[in-house]
Amino acid sequence: MADNPVLVEVTRGSRVESFHRGAFVAIDADGAVVMTEGDVDVPIFPRSAVKLIQALPLIESGAADDCGLTDSELALAGASHSGEPGHVEGAAAILSKAGLEPGALECGSHWPMNEDAARRLFCQGVEPYSLHNNCSGKHAGFVCTCRKEGWETRNYVQPDHPMQVAIRDAMVDVTGVAHDPDNMAIDGCSIPTYAIALKAMATGMAKMASGRGLDTRRAKAASRLMKAAMNEPWHVAGTGRACTLMMQAGGGRLYTKTGAEGVYCGAIPELGIGFALKCDDGKTRASEAMVAALVTKLLPDDALADEMAAMARTPIKTRIGAVVGEIRPSGPLS
Repeated sequence: MADNPVLVEVTRGSRVESFHRGAFVAIDADGAVVMTEGDVDVPIFPRSAVKLIQALPLIESGAADDCGLTDSELALAGASHSGEPGHVEGAAAILSKAGLEPGALECGSHWPMNEDAARRLFCQGVEPYSLHNNCSGKHAGFVCTCRKEGWETRNYVQPDHPMQVAIRDAMVDVTGVAHDPDNMAIDGCSIPTYAIALKAMATGMAKMASGRGLDTRRAKAASRLMKAAMNEPWHVAGTGRACTLMMQAGGGRLYTKTGAEGVYCGAIPELGIGFALKCDDGKTRASEAMVAALVTKLLPDDALADEMAAMARTPIKTRIGAVVGEIRPSGPLS
């Protein structure tokens, strides 16, 4: 990672004050590398960037149809939401349709990522609970799937539970690489996460976007989930969040999903291209600039590229709002 190129720099005045190294790769539906920089073969933890793949059993089991889940609820099943009221209500609705209560979730709780939502809870004297967890939609999808399959919902986060086995099998099929105890750790929401290469993650996103390399049932499920996310981008992240803003700008042409520690995955379905990247130091401010700049490079001479290029640059402001620098793409992404 030390040899990865500088992909984002942060300026103040005329000087570069900080910089961020990273790696990225874009792969097409045939498995060919379209663009790449840095070490894309070293295993990293995808974290929340692969939630769309983890949601495949929800569709394939028939649970989503049995519960009559809407596009916004399917988007939440692959979300890292901000804990705004609509997100909490959506996750609760998924559980209700499966005949379950919030207590069934084993993701833990934290304050909403959205400051207004967190402030509102605090002023009301309300402690956050499981539905405020950014992963609550995903976990609601898990227990919904358990109900459909007849699996015990208790301990569904454990690596040997049928739910996690089904997710692991889907991840192996879609990414094409092993997910074994040797490359397993535990994510923040208590489910297993497996260290795999960026190249495998991008390959998986290309398969999810194009359906190529997946059986018919899985390809249909992947398409349904990706379309739901692009149709309801607010439910994937939330107000002012980069994933939401980029997909709103894309208007059904772009899928993006952040993960912790500077990871991002995404796809341009019309091109059958999937991509993945990581900011080495784990900074979200840099990974967001990287993904917007990468999409700009993948869509030359396109109006969407202009919007992504603008999103790739964020002004640095003083406390009174004066612009004194910027976060901007650098090197191969400049």
